[in-house]
Amino acid sequence: MNVLVTGGAGYIGGTVAALLMEQGHTVTIVDSLVHAKANEVPKGANFVEADIADRPRLESLLNEMKPDGVLHFAALIEAGDSMRVPEVYFRNNTASTLSLLEAMHATGTQNLVFSSTAAVYGEPEAVPIPETARLAPTNPYGESKLLVEYMLKWFHQLHGLRYASLRYFNVAGALPHRGEAHEPETHIIPLILDVALGRRDKILIYGDDYDTPDGSCIRDYIHVADLADAHILALDALKRESRIICNLGNGTGFSVKEVIEAARKVTGKPIPAEIKPRRAGDPARLVASAEEARRILGWVPKTPEIDRILESAWQWHQQRYANR
Repeated sequence: MNVLVTGGAGYIGGTVAALLMEQGHTVTIVDSLVHAKANEVPKGANFVEADIADRPRLESLLNEMKPDGVLHFAALIEAGDSMRVPEVYFRNNTASTLSLLEAMHATGTQNLVFSSTAAVYGEPEAVPIPETARLAPTNPYGESKLLVEYMLKWFHQLHGLRYASLRYFNVAGALPHRGEAHEPETHIIPLILDVALGRRDKILIYGDDYDTPDGSCIRDYIHVADLADAHILALDALKRESRIICNLGNGTGFSVKEVIEAARKVTGKPIPAEIKPRRAGDPARLVASAEEARRILGWVPKTPEIDRILESAWQWHQQRYANR
């Protein structure tokens, strides 16, 4: 296949792009490099430095490529930050995606796999969360992604767009050559591993008074390689399905405190922790039911264990700073 990957210099998009090329597919990456660096573009990919809000540039590229499909990862991803500057998230995540959809429609590009989020559910009424659950985001980040899902529904209904919307939870872990590195870093596993390496004094736990067994938030963690497999399966599934909406997760949740304790075991380091007040917009529990992904995509996570996810991240994290 000939595939366009937006946000392909990032952690998830870059992992998917790399695995696509390992399977023999041709990959073109579009990334603005606002939150990534040029050296993070996977080797072997065609690279175009551009913003997906630039519709004329995208139309020209799509006309030139005539791709079999688009994998759309380009977005801002920090739920907490979205509570501070919601307008930035609606512009970057929602309005920019509309530019991409317009360019796809104008060029007859029909297959899209969208990187959505479990944040579209907000505070769930039942756990694990099915795809039929109420959609009620508790932060602008989740709302910005849900608005995209609404657009996809109408482009599908009125313009024939074939799409898969993959709602996923906490992505973690690493491949030997690629891991999680955001600037600035806000995700829990790389932050915990920074403490283990002595790069930070402690890990902060935001809230220990949630309605959970140990008071800290519970999340469903998925290995980035398993996530990448699901996106590739979804793109292939669009040959037979015109609309796919499914969760990606392990169906098992781990609390913040449990993840920290697992990291202590994996790294052999004490990893001091400090309790801080809750962050606005953080649901207590987010755990997926991934039965639809199993049924429609034939997807089964290969690395569901939190210890193994942490081990892969720890190995890469140590390599990352070995020569610094």
